[in-house]
Amino acid sequence: MSSSPEPPSFKKEPPKEKDFPNPGLRGVHTTTLFRAVNSELFIKPNKPVMAFGLVTLLLCVAYLGYLHATQDNKKDLYEAIDSEGHSYMRRKTSKWD
Repeated sequence: MSSSPEPPSFKKEPPKEKDFPNPGLRGVHTTTLFRAVNSELFIKPNKPVMAFGLVTLLLCVAYLGYLHATQDNKKDLYEAIDSEGHSYMRRKTSKWD
């Protein structure tokens, strides 16, 4: 009537990775729309594409920094035209100086 307890010498082993057919979300049954929208959860990372994307992003940020740095040098200049019709760059001056 009473069930016999397991002997103390018997130890349960944790499940191994080979026991699972597909670890993570690859083994979960999902809809095609979910897989299409969240494709990064189901595909293996591609190192060359990640490196290319990182370099491209860094170059874009560096270019924006370059534009910001050169814009500071040009903001006090404007194109002026003298009485003879020649144009030249002139630094802005304040009437209060």
